[in-house]
Amino acid sequence: MPAQNLKLEKRSKKKFYVPGYSMTEILIVLCIIGILILMVLPNQTSVISQAKAIEAQTMLNHLYALEKSHFYRFSRYTSDFDELGFEPSLGIDKGGQAVYFIEVIEAGTNNFKARATALSDFDGDGSFNVWEIDENKLLKEITKD
Repeated sequence: MPAQNLKLEKRSKKKFYVPGYSMTEILIVLCIIGILILMVLPNQTSVISQAKAIEAQTMLNHLYALEKSHFYRFSRYTSDFDELGFEPSLGIDKGGQAVYFIEVIEAGTNNFKARATALSDFDGDGSFNVWEIDENKLLKEITKD
């Protein structure tokens, strides 16, 4: 038994080399990953702005339906949200989650026009996304972002 204990002690005193990566190799890999992310990130801004534009389109389509209903009952369009029963969501500028400001810019006996204006600049170029809809349900993007 003492001979076996002696062999175990010799083994435990040996330094074992554990293969691994050096700090330089890890930093190079992280730099390459960072460069790849920076190349992909600008392409994602258009996808994000398209996804946010769906909010404007949905709200304007809802407002169109309410305006048409009001027109069939009273033979005129209105710019009063209370009269329509439309309650716009609280915008991000006022602590809410809505990304667009909704307004009726024109309302008469035969026509109306509503506008959704972005509250933030999605791609940082200084222009804000604007959508409009009219009495013919013509939904169009006035200003691209």
